[in-house]
Amino acid sequence: MAGFQTLPRLLPPGLLAILLALACGSGVSRSLAQAGGGTWTSQAPLPTPRSEVGAAEVNGLVYVVGGFDAAGYANEAYDPATDSWSARAPLPRPLNHPATAGLNSKLYVVGGYDNQSGRPVASLYEYDPASDSWAERAPMPTARGALGAVALGGLLYAVGGVAAGDLTANEAYDPASDSWRQLAPMSVARDHLAVAVANEKLYAVGGRRGSFAVKLDANEEYDPATNTWTLRAPLLTPRSGIAGATLAGRVHVFGGEDPQRTFVENEAYDPFSDSWVSLAPLLSGRHGLGAVTLGEAIYVVAGGDTPGGSATALNEAFRI
Repeated sequence: MAGFQTLPRLLPPGLLAILLALACGSGVSRSLAQAGGGTWTSQAPLPTPRSEVGAAEVNGLVYVVGGFDAAGYANEAYDPATDSWSARAPLPRPLNHPATAGLNSKLYVVGGYDNQSGRPVASLYEYDPASDSWAERAPMPTARGALGAVALGGLLYAVGGVAAGDLTANEAYDPASDSWRQLAPMSVARDHLAVAVANEKLYAVGGRRGSFAVKLDANEEYDPATNTWTLRAPLLTPRSGIAGATLAGRVHVFGGEDPQRTFVENEAYDPFSDSWVSLAPLLSGRHGLGAVTLGEAIYVVAGGDTPGGSATALNEAFRI
């Protein structure tokens, strides 16, 4: 360690801290956590304030669909290059609590609750940005709302959610054959969870059972190569009504609610070390929000600022 004795006289403090962290094997991620980790900026707000939305990236744009009441039909696209929004063809039916994912330059909207009947649905809609049009595809085997969806390995995975009760369902859609198949279920039944992909695996994090007073910290990793789930290090702050997205190889979980408050937490999971860090919190606590990675930022959009039925037009970008 003799060489390090001269570093304070040669290097600025910030660089020295990073080098010392690396030398101790703790990595830059720990240094980021100690510093508060990353920065937030406010971006152009959504034209339609809402919560309980679906959000996903397709062809360099952030799409936000659905929500309560009249917002259930809404389909709006955000362009980070111009910091502007545009209205797109509305959903074929009004939905809240849907799940969304971008796959093969298309936007997929799966499940949710029908705004008119209030019932969970099994529908799958495919949006083509090139023609600004929707098509109905094969429905899920299991109708449900408040589920999660991701694209992985050319398939669309739909996990968790709630119908008559909370579900462990894990079902995969193949766009090439317009068909679904049922896969190994999660070990923890839940709804209002966050899902994301890292290291070619699916992560299902947090959520709740029944009431939003029952907050969960479960973190399960799904390996499509073996069709198996493995419990990993639990979420630092148990919560539901959350959103997840991956940046620099880590799964970030944002926001949430319980009966008393909305959460500002931004906690990131590293699948290689099986550990979590707390990073810079949201500028505004929200639940029922969307989180979408695009380039070197995660855009955290919409959501309710108070527990239960509330809505915002917020659009905040997180960068490391």
